[in-house]
Amino acid sequence: MRGLVLDFGGVLAGPGTDAAALGGVLAEVRRRGVRTAILSNDPGGPAAGPLRDLGRGRLVDEVMLSGDVGTAKPDPRSYLLVARRLGLEPSACVFVDDLRVNVDGAVAAGMVGVHHADAAEVVAELTVLFGLGESSRAGAPRDEGDVGR
Repeated sequence: MRGLVLDFGGVLAGPGTDAAALGGVLAEVRRRGVRTAILSNDPGGPAAGPLRDLGRGRLVDEVMLSGDVGTAKPDPRSYLLVARRLGLEPSACVFVDDLRVNVDGAVAAGMVGVHHADAAEVVAELTVLFGLGESSRAGAPRDEGDVGR
């Protein structure tokens, strides 16, 4: 996988999220040359400035807001556009969202989808998908299934 696309609210921020753990994964995949993006159904406008500021390498490479581009998840055009902005085919991207309908939309557009219901599970799944080592799991708990990896 060469791209990681994340929703913002419900994945990187808000109840049930673990920004530190996912931030650790983001940092590690970026170190390995993986392109990263936030894809959000945020309406854009002046109030979205702080969200946009997470792009250009600050946290991720690209930030794409539905209000800025005129298409919203789960419309397939939103996933195709963010992949194009990353310079990748959708099939090279993993998409993470807390809403199943958005994950299903990403899969329909050709991406690998990860449903965010539990931050530790998402970190574990991304660790496998991107072949990350134990040190990049950002404090994810070890379990018996981790022994020998």
